[in-house]
Amino acid sequence: MSFDADAKMQFLFALRSHGVTDQSVLQAMEKIDRGAFVKGYFNERAYEDMPLPIPCGQTISQPSVVGLMTQALRLTGREKVLEVGTGSGYQAAVLSQLARRVYTVDRHRRLVADARKVFEALDLSNITAFTADGSFGLPDQAPFERILVTAAAEDPPGPLLAQLRIGGIMVLPVGQSDTVQHLIRVTRTEQGYEYDELRPVRFVPLVEGLAKDS
Repeated sequence: MSFDADAKMQFLFALRSHGVTDQSVLQAMEKIDRGAFVKGYFNERAYEDMPLPIPCGQTISQPSVVGLMTQALRLTGREKVLEVGTGSGYQAAVLSQLARRVYTVDRHRRLVADARKVFEALDLSNITAFTADGSFGLPDQAPFERILVTAAAEDPPGPLLAQLRIGGIMVLPVGQSDTVQHLIRVTRTEQGYEYDELRPVRFVPLVEGLAKDS
């Protein structure tokens, strides 16, 4: 299946109908072909608004959730962004169109290697991908203006909060089980952290340590 004019129109309609209204986010998601990140049998469903399986037991998030999380970051184009949970690389690719620099980490070496290949093929030169334990962030590159976490923790991880610049925003799912999770936005202020609950979501859990395939 190709990201042709009809597929793009239906894809963008689904995004808008689920609340993705920021024009810059819609333009970024129109430009980045989700089909480039979905391999094999499921490629035919790349432009449907649904999560799909990828290697290592992970998923590529449904496009409307990618759009809503990106929108919640309130990017201006000048930010250095950390993404925790590279997965297929699709979310990082969308962020690359809206931020100055994107650092993305995943505990699965295979996923990072595959994502790097797609980034290179699409000439996305402002993304740097690492195999690392994302729950500890990237201290050597901190602080970040924005942090996006694509796996659910019970609470926002302390190391990630500490790596958020004052005035910065972190968006992540939190919840104690895979059936009760909420997407929240954390804003760091001079006085501490402010929390906004955005919507119910369902993500794979945030797991500490490198995966065995690494």
